[in-house]
Amino acid sequence: MTIELLDSTGVVDTSNAYVRKAIAAPATDVLGRIGSLETRLARSAAEIDAAQAVRYRVFVEEMKAQVAPEAERCKRDIDSWDAICDHLLVLDTSIEGDVEEQIVGTYRLLRQEVAERAGGFYSDSEFAIGELLARHPGKRFMELGRSCVLPEYRTKRTVELLWQGNWAYALKHGIDAMFGCGSFPGVIPEEHALALSFLHHNVRVRDEWVVSARPELCRTMDLMPAEAINPKKALAALPPLIKGYMRLGAMVGEGAVVDQAFRTTDVLIVLPISNISGRYLNYYGADAGRFSSSVS
Repeated sequence: MTIELLDSTGVVDTSNAYVRKAIAAPATDVLGRIGSLETRLARSAAEIDAAQAVRYRVFVEEMKAQVAPEAERCKRDIDSWDAICDHLLVLDTSIEGDVEEQIVGTYRLLRQEVAERAGGFYSDSEFAIGELLARHPGKRFMELGRSCVLPEYRTKRTVELLWQGNWAYALKHGIDAMFGCGSFPGVIPEEHALALSFLHHNVRVRDEWVVSARPELCRTMDLMPAEAINPKKALAALPPLIKGYMRLGAMVGEGAVVDQAFRTTDVLIVLPISNISGRYLNYYGADAGRFSSSVS
């Protein structure tokens, strides 16, 4: 069974304990498969290195991010968090050659207990994550980061597989909420006034989930009055990843941050597991046995 979080009918019911058990204990380490594409965690240093090469192609060669000279020489997007994170991969198994050559997408996953032992989350540098965590001492958080997919694989199927992997991983580790930066291209927030204002007025964090950009970095997202926003045009202007988060029930933090190195304008996505709505599994079935056999 593969869980399809972003299908046209809805997303999986997170309150269903049977579904949680089915996903949390698959028979293999493959977390989902659609056609020749499959998702799983990196198994080796060589696979992490290949994922870093994919990130370099997207962030540096395509998006013109600025990286350290050493990263430029080895053509890898690398930072200190890579050593403590788990690396989710999407592979195209139809590509001939080594497994490392099959990696077409990746996500970086960092659990709260790991981050706390290592000195914090990546997002701490832009957003006041500590305040959010302090408000929920009994909950377990996970950071999603460094999401990227090669241009020719930016399809609904690939996004579905990335989310299947995130969801299975979250269930396995008893995660209560996910968060991570969602990025708009460019370093001028005003160029995204419509989309940022839509997020500010419609999906901003509330109550116990409030979290803000660090004051010294905060750029307003309230760039247009609510009555001036055309929702249809605003949705069309959102990056696909942020739109996908919204479909799952995510909220967006207060304020944006300009990341000069990556040439992006970042917002913080906050997704409590309890917010994920829907009652549907996809065509692979709904029992643990079918889940195991479909990916074995």
